[in-house]
Amino acid sequence: MTQPTSLPPLNPQFCFSTTALRDFLRLSRSAIDDTITQNLNALETPARSGFDPTSTSRVGPRPLSHQIDAAACNAFKEQVLFPSWQVRSDVLSYCSLVATSPDPDDPERALREAENERNREKVVDERLDPYSARFFPREARTEHLANVLRLEMGVENIVRSRTWDIVRQRCGDSTFPEWQQALADWRRSSRKAPDGSR
Repeated sequence: MTQPTSLPPLNPQFCFSTTALRDFLRLSRSAIDDTITQNLNALETPARSGFDPTSTSRVGPRPLSHQIDAAACNAFKEQVLFPSWQVRSDVLSYCSLVATSPDPDDPERALREAENERNREKVVDERLDPYSARFFPREARTEHLANVLRLEMGVENIVRSRTWDIVRQRCGDSTFPEWQQALADWRRSSRKAPDGSR
């Protein structure tokens, strides 16, 4: 069975290095969500009897997907899928806190403040140059991080929705709740785990 994504060391530098943050999310999604069909196929038990050559004949339409044993599906969801989603949620939540907190270590703060001061003192004659009033202030790294997180959270919702649709189809239970409810239920049950393994 595929291993769940492990939590990277969380610190503000990890978040501000948006390349590292995006790489982590991309790799986690590619290991679990982008390969969900292959992960679910790996749960199917092989045929008990040997290969039957007549099984390749075209007698009728083949079903698009085989349903997987409910116990194997539940084990995959509880041991791989939900823990990986939770790790990504933890990373996004932590980085959201970093993005909304004051950033005293911003290396470009002095440069931004000097640029803002220069632009306030600038005399603009729009009759001579209508574009001279343009001013594009530098974006603070917390603002940049907030924009990246907003995009990544949108991607995360789309990826989870697509993955959950495949899981529901392959596990054969159309009464599954939506992924948000299923994840919330798993979180509640994992907090109650007596052995503290989750």
